Amino acid sequence: MPPKADLNKSGWEQSEFPILCETCLGDNAFIRMSKQEFARSCGACNRPFTVFRWNPGSGMRIKATVICQTCAKIKNVCQTCLLDLEYGLPTQVRDTALALKNEAPTSDINREYYSQNMDGKLDGNKSGLDSGRAVSAGKEMLKQLARTDPYYKRNRPQVCSFFVKGECKRGDECPYRHEKPVESELSHQNIQDRYHGHNDPVARKILRQHADSQGLAPPDDVAITSLFLSALPTSTTEQNLRTTVVSSIPSIPATSIKSVVYVAKSRCAFVNFKDRASAELAALAWSSGLDVEGERVGVRWGRSRPAVKSKAPVAIETSA
Repeated sequence: MPPKADLNKSGWEQSEFPILCETCLGDNAFIRMSKQEFARSCGACNRPFTVFRWNPGSGMRIKATVICQTCAKIKNVCQTCLLDLEYGLPTQVRDTALALKNEAPTSDINREYYSQNMDGKLDGNKSGLDSGRAVSAGKEMLKQLARTDPYYKRNRPQVCSFFVKGECKRGDECPYRHEKPVESELSHQNIQDRYHGHNDPVARKILRQHADSQGLAPPDDVAITSLFLSALPTSTTEQNLRTTVVSSIPSIPATSIKSVVYVAKSRCAFVNFKDRASAELAALAWSSGLDVEGERVGVRWGRSRPAVKSKAPVAIETSA
């Protein structure tokens, strides 16, 4: 029975060619690619899909697709590395810069249901990513961070586990790399975090470096949980400013914003957060500035409050 005629297989995906970035495809124009229908379940929605495998070049490791084409179209990412096809960046960096809210569910049943519904809405090579209303500050940030040239070093073989243990006897004939692995934050990555843009260590590193280069490095005083906005438009109101702030950082709940204090006379404002983590996430999202009513405003960290000097007690003399 054909897969589409079987009700149990009606949601399974069949495809003729994968959705890949230039880096994963490799520099070889004459690659051989194998195709196997329903070889594994999608790493994002758990539905069986057509898996493609190929060797991107001499001395490189065999690569394969890890998510289905529907999930790749929803996020506009490569089926293998899960990086954005336009900018070559992790989804968390792109979504933070463009203020995009992640609508994909994370539970197993809801993920499969959501993917089946989106499969019918995405025709051909159409992407489910809507970035038309993105602010100019976010687009400028992505242009600065975009990886335009392919990075083929990412296709290198994995580190030989036997070499790490000191037991590899293949020598130069070993197809894996003979070097000691570097244990760091980037060593702990998984498909779900990369695809949904949550707690991605690579994205955090990119956003942190860009914020530091723009003068928004977190201050040493952890008690500072405020950001200062300067050069606001004269027509701005406190309500409009709060709406803009909340919509520009969808990854932060609105309840995490303690207050928005607008000083009309000085055309500045203070955005106070309830915790330091929320303030740091906002600083990463606004590292290239914040667009308020079509104008770019400056963003800086607030300053620590000066310590209140306690008055020395005055001795009172009592007469005997």
